[in-house]
Amino acid sequence: MRGPGRPPLDGGPGVAEQVRTAVWGPAEYVGLPPRWLLVEGVLVGVLAATAIVGVGTAGVWTGHPALAAGEGGLVIAAALTVYLLITGAGRALVGIAAALGVCLALLTPQAATWLVLAERGEVQSVVVTLVEGGPGAGAEDGRYLCSVTDSTGAPLSKRIWRGCEGSTRPGDALSVVYDPEGAVPPRGVAPGTERGPLTEVTAVALALVAGCALAVVRSFRLGPPA
Repeated sequence: MRGPGRPPLDGGPGVAEQVRTAVWGPAEYVGLPPRWLLVEGVLVGVLAATAIVGVGTAGVWTGHPALAAGEGGLVIAAALTVYLLITGAGRALVGIAAALGVCLALLTPQAATWLVLAERGEVQSVVVTLVEGGPGAGAEDGRYLCSVTDSTGAPLSKRIWRGCEGSTRPGDALSVVYDPEGAVPPRGVAPGTERGPLTEVTAVALALVAGCALAVVRSFRLGPPA
């Protein structure tokens, strides 16, 4: 038994509705959401994605260490999360948008590095001095890693894996593309065009826009929360 004045113990539909609202947002409209709300959601997502990608790309292009590491994008993702929480968006949708923002901030430097080398990179021949790694050697993805020297005999600080294969031997020549301004490290030239990071960034950015739009649209209330 429960004492007089105490609430029911079964929770009731009111509790379930409060939980749904907290997790997925109130979405207090009938039929389609207001057009202005959808525009606001898309605009928030586009601005956030553009800012994250822009800051990360600028950091890599100029060689700014913190921005090139994605820290600027992480700050923008955190600001986006705070904004969505202030609007009253559902916690699950806020979490999804925050996760996508973090992923975009961490993926952007990789795509920006590809972009920098594609735009202003120059190709030079280097000489292999040591070959390490390979399957079972503990290297990342079983890659072979080549230590190389440039035309003056100076060793490159970064080992090359693109173009470095099991058949590569010390004394062999490899082609690497490098940034004349030194903002990004050199990398080996592999057959074909490597657009993987750029494709990933595009996909995550579009997902972030969609996630923000959904979170903002479902945050709509007819009046102040009870």
